[in-house]
Amino acid sequence: MSDPSTYWLTITNAALGVVVLICCVAVAIGVFQEIVAKRKKVAAMSKIDREVSDLVASFEDGHAFHLPQLGLTMADGGEELGKKEEK
Repeated sequence: MSDPSTYWLTITNAALGVVVLICCVAVAIGVFQEIVAKRKKVAAMSKIDREVSDLVASFEDGHAFHLPQLGLTMADGGEELGKKEEK
């Protein structure tokens, strides 16, 4: 280490090693946060799916919905599925 160029080369390499380690940690944290966010999103969507399933199951056929402001609404805008006209 008596040569000044070797000394500065060693210092530069050590500094670059620290920078690389910091970058690796930053990428690992980003990946971890992304995985956690995706799991939270999946859990939230699963909860919404259960709520929608319960809502649909609470109606007779899952086709007609009663809204107080609108009355009975139909998904297809037509007649109820259970009732058919006899000829």
